[in-house]
Amino acid sequence: MARLVVISNRVAVPKARGAAGAQGGLAGALNAALKKHNGIWFGWSGQECDSFTGDISMQTSDGVTTATVDLPHQDVEEYYNGYANATLWPLFHYRLDLTEYERTTAKGYERVNEQFAESVTPLIEKDDLVWVHDYHLMPLGDRLRQRGLKNRIGFFLHIPWPPARLFVSLPYHERLVKTLLSYDLIGFQTGEWLDSFLHYCRKELGAEVDEATGRIAYEGNETVARAYPIGVDFDHLMEQLDTGEARQAAQRLASSTRHRTAMIGVDRLDYSKGLPERIDGIGRFFDRNPDAVRQLVYIQIAPPSREDVESYQQIRTVLEQKTGQINGARSEVDIVPIRYVNRGHSLAELCGFYRVSKIGLVTPLRDGMNLVAKEYVAVQDPDDPGVLVLSRFAGAAQQLDGAVMVNPHSPDDLAHAIETALDMPLSERKARWEDMIGTVRDDNVHQWTERFTHDLERVPCP
Repeated sequence: MARLVVISNRVAVPKARGAAGAQGGLAGALNAALKKHNGIWFGWSGQECDSFTGDISMQTSDGVTTATVDLPHQDVEEYYNGYANATLWPLFHYRLDLTEYERTTAKGYERVNEQFAESVTPLIEKDDLVWVHDYHLMPLGDRLRQRGLKNRIGFFLHIPWPPARLFVSLPYHERLVKTLLSYDLIGFQTGEWLDSFLHYCRKELGAEVDEATGRIAYEGNETVARAYPIGVDFDHLMEQLDTGEARQAAQRLASSTRHRTAMIGVDRLDYSKGLPERIDGIGRFFDRNPDAVRQLVYIQIAPPSREDVESYQQIRTVLEQKTGQINGARSEVDIVPIRYVNRGHSLAELCGFYRVSKIGLVTPLRDGMNLVAKEYVAVQDPDDPGVLVLSRFAGAAQQLDGAVMVNPHSPDDLAHAIETALDMPLSERKARWEDMIGTVRDDNVHQWTERFTHDLERVPCP
């Protein structure tokens, strides 16, 4: 069995021995795959330094080795806060209005990818499988090839791939995609994002594309592109749901709602999540149903992210204003219609909150997948499941067809979906949940890692 080398922007350092099982989600699945393959996980430590030295900090815990490097402040600003999160992130989420095009940040992005390649190359052995993750490191495969690596190298994009008509707004877009074609296998969350990439390769590069197999032939190289929808760690969620922490969280929420129906949203504080638009839809619902403040309470958990980026500061301000306006207009002395929580909670607590919330709102404007939707479905009571209200623009919508689908840009559509969920009879709630739970349980994150690494092992070496 080939050894696995995972490369990502950040590294989840494993827990101490005996506590590794506490990790869930993507980090837990990758750690399990690395342990199985006796692998290494390489990336940025999250720490800053005066100048880049390439010095690697190695740590081995519970059979997984992590290797991290520090980055200078300038690199963090240009590569991470700049090109990755102020250029690629908004563009790939269809937000041209927020996309910044700066030559200096683009150079910083390429520089850090060069530094990653320089640092990790000595760690990669001849027969290793190399798996690179996400938009931060798209050029990395090309930089590894330039250093003579003949290994099988795969790449997975966790976010959407935009249509060609949007992507061509990126300066030097051809060069970026050509670097992606240095990978042997490219994975996308859904068939929609895969189709957009194949269309670009055919239309803008003139590559030979086989739609049926995902094979892309360009300038003597062949790459395979396929969809690999990521899932949740179902068994880990069940373990968390069975903890005292989860039960206590469920009891706290249930007792505090005063017999009102709890409706929940859990999102990073990010403009792609459609939070202001969601609050507008909730406001429209209360406008049409003013007495519903005694029937429904909405809990929005939105931990902050990327607080150094101005657009993220703005969305927090807007969200606070909108929730404040609705609460000011609709609250009574003993009732507040919206609870806005601007901090994170443990997975066990979230499982408890999901369990007692009879409506789950997952309404991003655009999302590669969105695992909150799958987490919500996973932990519902089979005898009395809640209703998932899901944006049709989330990748998860292609799998979870038992959800109530909405257009997140339409307050009226969202208000109507909330009304539908509130009035839905138990028989329909159970039927919808049963349509989704099999996919959530079986197409889990461990199956995802197995499928990708299995296919990567079988692509021809360059």
